[in-house]
Amino acid sequence: MAKFNPGEFMRQVQAEARKVVWPTRQETVTTAIFVGILMVILALFFLGVDSLFGAVVRWLLSLA
Repeated sequence: MAKFNPGEFMRQVQAEARKVVWPTRQETVTTAIFVGILMVILALFFLGVDSLFGAVVRWLLSLA
């Protein structure tokens, strides 16, 4: 088993951290708006599907 060298580990962590490319503020805002819009669209879609299934179940139960 290889020996663990904390100093070498920290150097590798720092080298990998320097490779990270952070998004710009504009990219972050655009992505957040996109996620918000999709969240609203999906919420409305699932509300409609749930309401439809609820109406079908109520109708089937009224037949019994």
